[in-house]
Amino acid sequence: MTTTLRPEGPETPTAAGGRTRRWQICANGRQVGALRTTAVPHGSQLWGEIAELEVREGRGRGRGTFGALAAEEVLRGWGCTRVDANIPEPARIARALAATLGYTERMRNLAKRLTAAPALPTGVTADRIGPAEFPAWLDETAEGYIRSLVESGLSEEQARAKSHLDHLRQLPQGADSPGVVLRRLRAAGGSEPLGSLWVDLHLRDLPGGEPLAWVMVVEVSPAHRGRGHGRTLMLLAERECLAAGVHNLGLNVFSDNEVAIRLYASLGYRVTNRIYGKSL
Repeated sequence: MTTTLRPEGPETPTAAGGRTRRWQICANGRQVGALRTTAVPHGSQLWGEIAELEVREGRGRGRGTFGALAAEEVLRGWGCTRVDANIPEPARIARALAATLGYTERMRNLAKRLTAAPALPTGVTADRIGPAEFPAWLDETAEGYIRSLVESGLSEEQARAKSHLDHLRQLPQGADSPGVVLRRLRAAGGSEPLGSLWVDLHLRDLPGGEPLAWVMVVEVSPAHRGRGHGRTLMLLAERECLAAGVHNLGLNVFSDNEVAIRLYASLGYRVTNRIYGKSL
């Protein structure tokens, strides 16, 4: 039996300046599954993504393995230097396949349905990060993001390229970028920041059409860690979403950040996807 990868439709450009295409996994010319490949620019590099991998017929016959390896060859041909696979949490077989093919879990996506606005602890206040504070805050945020990316397996060059493009794309007008919440947490009456928060109020639409907000940054100042301020910032994020009429909030967490994972679980967030990656 011959297994092949066949284009399902034309290649299309992405909003980020990359390219994407959906493919059929075929056995003897008949479709038995599908997947999508996407190339995403990160500075001078291209990163590949494999998503929507599904074997609908003849599971256990190596068709998923063939599809993943064929997708990697497509991405190599597009000039990608690494590849990520976005795998839904229930897909345990796909996660096992990723590990077998040399992928390492880098990150998890979590989400929560918001209902009632939580109360914030007494003794803290939150104020907007305005244009005057924005450059220094962005520099601090970028360095923390770069460190996390390097710790998750990216090279310094890859991490800096990704950080620069991500922040440029997501905050095109700095502190005045529309649809974002930028806040500093402070002790009541104090001037020293306890931490900061960045929320995108409409990252994308969910399948039912509702907006999904996303926590881009939740960062506690080093001198104030271990005092519950991370939890307070997450409660603040939920309040800001509900005030904007948004009832779904998600976030990324690096897989080795066990403290943060426990915090989010205690607040009711559940894993929806896991991101696995490797170099090509």
